[in-house]
Amino acid sequence: MAKREPQQQTQKRILILCVDRDGDLETKAAIKTPLLGRTANLDGAVSLALKDPEEPDANAMFEAIRLYDRLQGEKQPDELFEVATISGTDLGGVNADRKLVQELNNLQESFNATEVILVSDGFSDEAVLPLVESRVPVSSVRRIVIKHSESIEETAAIFTKYIRLLVDNPRYARIALGLPGILVLIFGVLWGINYFYEGAIYWYGIAIVLVLGGFLLLKGFQVDKATKDFYNWAKDYEPPALPIQISNYTVIAGILCIAVSIYLGIASVNIGVQPFPIDAAGWLSAIPTIAAYFIKGIADLMIVGICIVLLGRSIKLYIERDSKLLRNIALIVTIAWFSQILNSTAGLLLAQGRSTNIGFEVFSEFLFTIIVGILIGVASVLLIYIVNRSAKGFFKKEEKPEEL
Repeated sequence: MAKREPQQQTQKRILILCVDRDGDLETKAAIKTPLLGRTANLDGAVSLALKDPEEPDANAMFEAIRLYDRLQGEKQPDELFEVATISGTDLGGVNADRKLVQELNNLQESFNATEVILVSDGFSDEAVLPLVESRVPVSSVRRIVIKHSESIEETAAIFTKYIRLLVDNPRYARIALGLPGILVLIFGVLWGINYFYEGAIYWYGIAIVLVLGGFLLLKGFQVDKATKDFYNWAKDYEPPALPIQISNYTVIAGILCIAVSIYLGIASVNIGVQPFPIDAAGWLSAIPTIAAYFIKGIADLMIVGICIVLLGRSIKLYIERDSKLLRNIALIVTIAWFSQILNSTAGLLLAQGRSTNIGFEVFSEFLFTIIVGILIGVASVLLIYIVNRSAKGFFKKEEKPEEL
């Protein structure tokens, strides 16, 4: 029976990694990173400590070297240890993390570690640990805390973060810097024009109330948001097709004419019915007169407004070559004649309000306008039928739904 060959043991390459995320090695000691090896790290830590004895990153580097020396004395035959330091930038954020990743990749090309023992000052663990773990397994984390430096550094970092947020973010900068800036500017202007000794505090108080009140009013009713939305809508606005534009504009013009006609009707009543009755019986007897003056006031302009709306729709239908155009034109003619019916109706009501006996001339005029309106409607229907047959090729054919 053949003997089984012993499996080749895999060597463990362990990197003791110190991370200087805020880039103090380069900014304070002018040392380029990454640093690989005990000598390079010791020289770098000494140089940084000489530049700034209170720097926690120098103590973290010394701890990495001490940990390397201890593990070197305890290592197993299949273990290989090395110590290294990488650094970010003093700007922090994305730029610092990208630089750390690049230097870690360079170390991997030189040492090719199978696991990492991370040494840090404690504050940067949350940001650095995921970056290292995503590339090399982290077997241990050694945090160095110099008395109360961790809490002080965290407090300073949080304070710096919010200060930077107030300065760099336009949303907060308008409130934190913009409003005080306006008030300081107003104070400087008042001082500059010699109002400081002539009641400047009074005027400055008024300025504070006006500025703060205006700001609260704008923010409370979200005027700034509405203005921004309107600006974005106007910037991205694309006008509709020409037929729709014509139809929309004529609808607006027609509605304005109808609204003005209602005002003219009320004004006509105020002028024609004077004095107004004071009792219920008087109001009942005055209803025909009031209705007559109101109809006289609104008749012409209201008919014009309705015809404008229908005219815009007719232009749209003509451009689209829709057969509904003929019906729309017939409706315009009929409604245009309707103004005569309204005027004759107003004359009939006015005669009724002034006298109990209605003259034959007034009644015949009313009857004539109605008969002519009916004839115009019939003629329009016949005309539609004739034109539709003769101009059948002009209009588009309506698509019929398919039968199931």
